Amino acid sequence: MNGEYTLPEYPVCTDMWEELRRESRPIVVYGMGNGADKLFDRLGEYGISPTDIFASDGFVRGHSFRGMRVKSFSEIKEAYPDFVILLSFASNREEVIEMLRELDGKYDMYVPDMPVADTSEYFDMHFFNGHYKEIVMAYESLSDEKSKKLFSLIIRYKLSGRMKYLMELYSTPKDIFREFSTEKIENYIDVGAYNGDTLKLAKDAFPNLRRAVCIEPDPKTFKRLKKYADTLADTDIRCVMAAAGDSPRRVILMSAGNRNSTVAATSSFEHTATEIDVITVDSLGISADFIKYDVEGEEYHALLGSRETIRKYRPVLLVSLYHRSRDIFELINYLHAEYPDYTLALRRGYCLPAWEIDLLLT
Repeated sequence: MNGEYTLPEYPVCTDMWEELRRESRPIVVYGMGNGADKLFDRLGEYGISPTDIFASDGFVRGHSFRGMRVKSFSEIKEAYPDFVILLSFASNREEVIEMLRELDGKYDMYVPDMPVADTSEYFDMHFFNGHYKEIVMAYESLSDEKSKKLFSLIIRYKLSGRMKYLMELYSTPKDIFREFSTEKIENYIDVGAYNGDTLKLAKDAFPNLRRAVCIEPDPKTFKRLKKYADTLADTDIRCVMAAAGDSPRRVILMSAGNRNSTVAATSSFEHTATEIDVITVDSLGISADFIKYDVEGEEYHALLGSRETIRKYRPVLLVSLYHRSRDIFELINYLHAEYPDYTLALRRGYCLPAWEIDLLLT
C-alpha cells in the first residue's frame, strides 16, 4: 500500500509550522478576513511574520490588513522571485478549488489546518505525538479501507498543510446521504439544521420521509430554515430554535448569522451575543431513523443528550468531525465504544481546508 495511505510513523519530528519557522523565503498570505486573523495569530506564536498579504487581482481595492497594504498577486510576483503562499480562506466551490490546484502546481503553497471552533489546540506534531494511541485507535475502528485511507490522508494533510492530500477520496453530500438503505428512513432529526440545506438533502434522498425535527440556535439562520420548511407541505416538519446539548439550560449563543455561530466564543469570527435554550435530543421524545449532527464543536455534548434515543431506535448517525482538532479521533473513539454494534465509515466533502468531514454510523 502507498505510504500516503497509512498513518505517519511515530514520532513525527516536523510539521508545517516548523517548516515555516525555518523558511528563509518571503511568506505571503492569500486572503483577508477572519481566517487571516487566526492565521496571523498562529504564526505569531512561532515568531513568524508574513512578508505580505494579497488578494486575487480582481479584488484589490486599496484594502489594508493589520497595517499591511493588500496587494494583487501580480504585484507579489513582480516583487519576489521566489516565495511561499499560505492560504487563509475556505471554499467548496469547484472553480475556486481548481484555481487553487493550479496555483499549488506552480508555487510552494500551504493550506493551514485551522480549527473552526477552538483555537486552543492545533493538530501539529506535538499534538499528533501526544495523542498517537488515540489516533491509531480511531483509525482501527473504521470499518472499510476507503475510510482508513481517507483518515490517513486527513492526518497527513493536518501535519503537512499540503493540498494534495485533500484532492483524493471525497464525496458529495448527496452521495453520503445515499450510502445506506434510504427507504427505511421515515423520521429524521437534524441537529444543527442551519438554513435547511441538509433538510433538502434528506427530502431528496429519503423517499418515505414523513417527519423531520430541525434544531437550529441562530435566530437569523432559523428564519431561513423556517421559511424553507414551510414550503414542504407534504412532510410534518417541526423547527426548534435552540442549541443541542447534554442537559437543558440557558446559554449565550455567539451568533454569526451563518455556520460559525457557537455557544462558546472560541473562534475569531464576528459574533453577536444572544441568550438561547439548550435542549437534548432525548427530550424531544420522538422516534428517529436518522440523526445528523453539525453543531460547531458541540457534537460530543449533543451526542450525550441523545443516548436514550440512539439506544432505543438505533438510527443512522451522521456526525461532523472537523470543528475541533481532537474531533477526528475523540468522537470516533467515543462512538465506537458507546455503540459497538454500529459500523463506522469516514467521508469528506470536496472543500479546502479539511472541513466537511463526517462519520457515518450504520
